[in-house]
This record gives sequence, C-alpha cells and structure tokens, in this order.
Amino acid sequence: MEYKNSKTRSFTDLEAWKEGHKLVLDVYRISQKFPKEEMFGLVSQMRRCSVSITSNIAEGFSRNTVKDKYQFYCVAHGSLTELQNQLLIARDIKYLEKAEFDKIASQTITVTKLLNGLKRIKNQIGRAVQQEC
Repeated sequence: MEYKNSKTRSFTDLEAWKEGHKLVLDVYRISQKFPKEEMFGLVSQMRRCSVSITSNIAEGFSRNTVKDKYQFYCVAHGSLTELQNQLLIARDIKYLEKAEFDKIASQTITVTKLLNGLKRIKNQIGRAVQQEC
C-alpha cells in the first residue's frame, strides 16, 4: 500500500494518488465545457478541490509521523467530499449529462475507497491517532 519500500518510492506510486490524478484530469476536461460565466465560480472551485485531493495525498506521503500522514489524508478526503457536492450541483443545473456525471461520480467513489484504505493503514500502524474525519 503506502509503505516506503522498493515498490513505493514516491507519492506517484500510491494507487490513491494515481486514481486521484485521473479524477483531476476528468474535472479539467468536463469543466472546460461549462459556461464562461462559471470560470471564476464552479469551474474554479471544482478544479481547486480536485487538485487539493492529490496535493494532500502527496504531502501526506512525505510526512514523517503517522499522525501527520493521517491528517493530510483526512484533508484530501474533505476536498473529495467537497468535489462530490460540486459535481451534484453541476449535474442538477444541467452542466453535466447523466453519463458524464455517472462516470466521474464513480471515479470519486474509487478514490474515496483508496483514501479510506490509506487512512485505515495509518491508523492501524500508528494507533496514536484517535481522531476521526
């Protein structure tokens, strides 16, 4: 999973980051089709949220303590939840077609599961972390 061994040398080796990166690319792709007046509204928010997910996974990977890693993975999870809300808004105001929404919503679920796995591992290893997010 996330252990710094021969298989995981960089945050880019983490499945959560890889799937999160796909999500970022999808968000940029779909948001290009949104109306121009959303450039500084929903488009900006969605893009910043999606980038925050992978950025916090990367930063968490680089931290030395279990508590710090866990905290950054929790922040990534918060950004992911925020993005899920924004995707629902985009769908409901007809910026996204159902098929497009379903595809990207499925990707958010994949990333959620992988992030939950990272948090679970960190919590099991460190047991010092008692907080929930």
